[in-house]
Amino acid sequence: MRFKRAAGVLLHPTSLPSRYGIGDFGQSAYRFVDFLIESKQALWQTLPLGPTGYGDSPYQCFSAFAGNPLLISPDKLVEEGYLPATAVTTVPPFPNHQVDYGPVITYKMNLLRQAFTHFQSNGTAVQQAALAEFSQEQAYWLDDFALFMALKTQFAHQDGGVWNTWPQEIALRKPKAMKEWGNKLANEVALHKFLQFLFFKQWLELKAYANIRGIQIVGDLPIFVAYDSADVWANPDLFFLDEAGQPTVIAGVPPDYFSETGQRWGNPLYRWDRMEADGYAWWEKRLDMSFVQADIVRIDHFRGFDAYWEIPATEPTAVVGRWVRGPGAPFFRTLQEKLGELPLIAEDLGVITPEVEALRDEFNFPGMKILQFGFGGERNSSFLPHSFGRNCVVYTGTHDNETTVGWYLNASQHEQDHARRYMAVNGHDIAWDMIRLAHSSVANTAVIPMQDLLSLGNEARMNFPGKVGGYWRWRFRTDALSDHLVYRLRELTELYGRAPGQQQTAKVEAIVAEKA
Repeated sequence: MRFKRAAGVLLHPTSLPSRYGIGDFGQSAYRFVDFLIESKQALWQTLPLGPTGYGDSPYQCFSAFAGNPLLISPDKLVEEGYLPATAVTTVPPFPNHQVDYGPVITYKMNLLRQAFTHFQSNGTAVQQAALAEFSQEQAYWLDDFALFMALKTQFAHQDGGVWNTWPQEIALRKPKAMKEWGNKLANEVALHKFLQFLFFKQWLELKAYANIRGIQIVGDLPIFVAYDSADVWANPDLFFLDEAGQPTVIAGVPPDYFSETGQRWGNPLYRWDRMEADGYAWWEKRLDMSFVQADIVRIDHFRGFDAYWEIPATEPTAVVGRWVRGPGAPFFRTLQEKLGELPLIAEDLGVITPEVEALRDEFNFPGMKILQFGFGGERNSSFLPHSFGRNCVVYTGTHDNETTVGWYLNASQHEQDHARRYMAVNGHDIAWDMIRLAHSSVANTAVIPMQDLLSLGNEARMNFPGKVGGYWRWRFRTDALSDHLVYRLRELTELYGRAPGQQQTAKVEAIVAEKA
């Protein structure tokens, strides 16, 4: 699917200002949408919105369908009567420049449990009916997820509650155990259904606020799911697991220029043959949910649909493995028949083969161009704008890269010189030099990380692939969305024809000129 010429900003909601220690769907989120509107943007790109587990990574979630309760706004809960105002009069002094996940999780989950208790006693008939309707509509994933989370809490003392450490009869979902534990943990199950109800209520209200004002949400979908997830526990037949529920083969990427041992991700691999046999029903539901949460979806590790690196689960690294064919074009054709046109962005970074490019291009999925990758190497790098086609999304960098300022300061003299000469700049304002380069390119879509708009260094880096702990924490401060920033971003967006409405004007002018 080809997109109109437009611009947007990459910002995960956890990075928004909030007095509760982590960004949420409250007032600051609406202010951010207003900032996008004022600066003539059309897109807000997020990272995956699911409930995070070990390491706090949004790419390792407990569910491919559920939302992260930490994003629920306490202020909105008070406004709508789900929480008494007295509950938020005193808030711990959380840092305002990063998320300190341990204390935040403890505080916020206690607050959300208080909201649930308050709702059980004081919820109105309308609120209770809304929850019942949501629970019924989403039962196909919500029932399993809520029980999964309740069981994780019950067995948290056992290796963090990973599902394969539970008693065998419930780990393997024996019918009798499912019924007994469902009854025993009924209140905890109800809590998690309530939290999902609140998440979707607040997120879809915020999304509607953005959509009505011309802002589309770009979501993010990791190709693989976490082993410790409701998806694997509830659908073991769709993954390569042994009789005890342990993975036999796992996902990753082989050794390359960046890593001598490759990357051993650990995600269980799909049994694509079984998925194909039922018309990719699980994937249909997953993509359908993705398009509820977002208007456009970026698929992480797109190349895995053509071929993926299969690692024996007993191997400590990704050195030993093999390439296995993925589901390919029939997968996307099937889903297109069921869901209609697929507004997807293909994350096609890394070592990409002609077969992957052909799969991407067959369905007109735009690929990704990262400007930081273009300098210091070959002069005709595919990441340099003079090599771009129009059907792509250009970024200065992504959540996995250094910030542009950090990249430039750490780059070799050769890379710095190449960047300065290519852009005809002195490098003193490198982040905005790169933003200008992205906006001026022919790429239909330009998306800029918020850190680069603020010209921040690597203290604001969101993630470092392969490293656990200390990442996914960055937040910006309330005063960051200044009038000067609005003016500067709007100026570039309009100058290079990316502002809403400019595309139609340009089309009309071209038609008039042709007739003349």
